[in-house]
Amino acid sequence: MKTSEYLSSFFSLDDLNIAITGGAGILGRGIARVLLDAGARVAVLDLDVQNAQQVFAGEQDNDRLMIQYCDVLDKGKVEESVGTVIDKFGKIDVLINGAGGNHPEATTDQVRPFFDIAPEAMKFVFNLNMLGTIIPSQVAGRHMAEEGTGSILNISSMCADRPLTRVLAYSAAKAGVSNFTRWLAVHMAQEYSPLIRVNAISPGFFLTEQNRFLLTNPASGNLTERGQSILDHTPMRRFGNPDDLLGAVMWLLSPSASFVSGVVIPIDGGFSAFSGV
Repeated sequence: MKTSEYLSSFFSLDDLNIAITGGAGILGRGIARVLLDAGARVAVLDLDVQNAQQVFAGEQDNDRLMIQYCDVLDKGKVEESVGTVIDKFGKIDVLINGAGGNHPEATTDQVRPFFDIAPEAMKFVFNLNMLGTIIPSQVAGRHMAEEGTGSILNISSMCADRPLTRVLAYSAAKAGVSNFTRWLAVHMAQEYSPLIRVNAISPGFFLTEQNRFLLTNPASGNLTERGQSILDHTPMRRFGNPDDLLGAVMWLLSPSASFVSGVVIPIDGGFSAFSGV
């Protein structure tokens, strides 16, 4: 085999059946599109089907794309959604747990100190990020255990290892996602099949609608003090954009990463490597 052919097969995603929760989100949609372009079949699982249909309006004539309702916090609904994907694609090779996020009322500020954060707001963030990762992993993971092969990719965060001020619930929840990733990698390999891999990516600071209120001034669009501090501690001196995730995602899902499991890969512009001096 020629070197070019070998490399092509080594990183190939052709014919993989991939389900991605939160697939219509800012990060999820970019991942879904590049996986389609790479030859995979992609099921976008999202709570807001109408929004997902609008997001992927230009791709809906692609028979390798399907959009499916999914509430990641309702195990019965997840089972229905995963069953529908399997009915269409035959099986699920990859699950990407892309659903997650923060909540403004679970964030401290001058009018909402730590002592006054409502349990309901923290519960929302914990459930969305932790249970929203665990439940789909249970459902799709059972299918992978029966098949004897598969890959699960979780989305953690830089704040999992370096807790950030103000976002207490989100930092704690993402720390749980990182820990769960490592636990599940061992569990699936030891109890079911060494051909089932579980990994995560850990994005640094990406400017999205979820964190824009923390990083920029709504009126002027200028960076807040927090936003400037983040850039000052990011050696590459910029926020990430969704395309920055794609190389690591494609690598982790491809045959080239067949001996990689239980890792959490930072994609952060060097933030985690910088001590501040």
